[in-house]
Amino acid sequence: MNAAYRRLEAASFRPLTEHTRGFLALVAGLFFVAGWGAYAWSLQLRHGLAVTGLNDLVPWGFYITNFVMFIGISHAGTFISAVLRLTGVGWRKPVVRMAEFMTIASLVVGAMMPLVDLGRPERILNVLRFGRLESPILWDLVSITSYLVGSLIYLYLPLIPDIARCRDALGDRVPAWRRRLYTALAAGWRNTPGQREALERGIRTMCVIIIPVMISVHTVVSWIFAMTLRTGWHSTIFGPYFVVGAIYSGIAAVITGMAIFRRAYRLQEWFTDRHFVYLGNLLLATGLFYFYFTFAEYLTIGYKLEPADKALLLELMVGRYAWVFWFWWLAGWLVPVLLLALPPTRNAWGVVTASVLINVGMWVKRYFIVVPSLALPLMPYEWALYRPTWVEFSIVIAAFAGFALLLAGLAKLFPLISLWEMEEDLAGEAPAREERPRVGRRAARKSGRVTRPAVAWGDGGEEGGAND
Repeated sequence: MNAAYRRLEAASFRPLTEHTRGFLALVAGLFFVAGWGAYAWSLQLRHGLAVTGLNDLVPWGFYITNFVMFIGISHAGTFISAVLRLTGVGWRKPVVRMAEFMTIASLVVGAMMPLVDLGRPERILNVLRFGRLESPILWDLVSITSYLVGSLIYLYLPLIPDIARCRDALGDRVPAWRRRLYTALAAGWRNTPGQREALERGIRTMCVIIIPVMISVHTVVSWIFAMTLRTGWHSTIFGPYFVVGAIYSGIAAVITGMAIFRRAYRLQEWFTDRHFVYLGNLLLATGLFYFYFTFAEYLTIGYKLEPADKALLLELMVGRYAWVFWFWWLAGWLVPVLLLALPPTRNAWGVVTASVLINVGMWVKRYFIVVPSLALPLMPYEWALYRPTWVEFSIVIAAFAGFALLLAGLAKLFPLISLWEMEEDLAGEAPAREERPRVGRRAARKSGRVTRPAVAWGDGGEEGGAND
């Protein structure tokens, strides 16, 4: 076991055993925010949706915006982990575990939002009892449930070797209940060749299964809108449009999470600047695809310019929703793309700044997809009004607090970096590096050899196996 792996193991076990005052204060604050949101929801359960700004004309608002946002974030973990695993991209290994944690946390919170949106949450059972196959809502329930179950399996399988390592290495450093949990979840793992072969076969199988499920989930979410005759929603492009938007916002959320965990748990050696740049390149490519779909969507609407479409576009571009529309275009797309594309800002700082802007901008984008189409009058009357109340604000903020709590809890229970995958790359790297003669560029040119300067694994250089 070389020094690099020992440092990685120490960095991965540190969050599982240390509980700093800052972490405890953060958890207490998140619990307070989540508790306040639970209190607001209790008022909504007692008094009905009358305590919100929702009404007969605008029945969807902040809650469904949050739903689309969190389901979209869940796509990044699958995309970064499963797609890059199948394509053999090595630099993904330090970040996939955190991305998979975000998938689970966002799916749990996102699945809760339609329940909050219902005035009578128990009536969700009617979708199962009396659901019709023609209804996109039934498809949505089935696809999200399947995606959550598949994502839990896909998270658990690569965790097994690391859970066994926690079982064997942590000992009295963790409470007894966690030792029992690790023993149960390790499922008798002893790292035998047969176990490793079965595990890798299972992971590959889940990779193949989870990718089409991921694509189907946000496609079905889009069909809840597109299968109606509402102006602004009735579009054949919504399926791929929503999927690309989900990956766009999801990668941004993963980058933001990487920056927070890197700072909080001192993981600079493993979440390197190179990882931020690589993910930033993916984010830039996805953002350009998203612009293409957005441009195609508004061009086809604006070219025909039917009366209802004209009214909607005017309200979005110069009317009451213009501020959210142009905020998204500028802060949620144009500025981030410039930060990601221009060489002076194509670094960790620029990528994280762009990601934060995209996170905010894509929430706003989901808002003006949902609300203006509902507020648009179907008859020659005034536009409907939607003014969110403190109850809705409290529940929406509590959802983000719950998301952060779930992430923090997962990071405190299980290693944030996949140790067993990283061990394969780190084993034997240091001797090879140390034995390689360091030849200067001028000497290399004279001798006919062109080499890159030797770098340490942790700085994200391209020569290391983990970063190839």
